[in-house]
Amino acid sequence: MMHAIGQLLITLLNIYLFIIIAGVVISWLIAFDVINTRNPQAGNLVRLIERITQPVYAPLRKFIPPIGGIDITPIIIIFGIYLLQSIIASMFFSAPAITITG
Repeated sequence: MMHAIGQLLITLLNIYLFIIIAGVVISWLIAFDVINTRNPQAGNLVRLIERITQPVYAPLRKFIPPIGGIDITPIIIIFGIYLLQSIIASMFFSAPAITITG
C-alpha cells in the first residue's frame, strides 16, 4: 500500500514537472512570436498553464526577482520537485531492516 502511495506522489510530481516545462516552452514561443495568444486555443492553453503554475510560483516570486529579465522561478521549482521525489523515494521505497532472532 505504501509503495502505491509513493508511486502516485512521484507520478503527480512528474506530471507537474511536465506542465512547468510546457509553460516555459510556451512562454518562449510567445516571446519569439511563434504562438499568437490572440488565437483562442493558444490563449486558453496559456491561461490553463498559468492557473496551474501560479499558486506555486507566486510565493517564490516575492523573494526571487527576475535576473536580467529572466524568471528563474521555474528552475527552482524543478529542483524542488526533484528533491521531493528523492525524499518520497527514500521514505516509501526503502527496504525495511530485517532482523532475525534465533
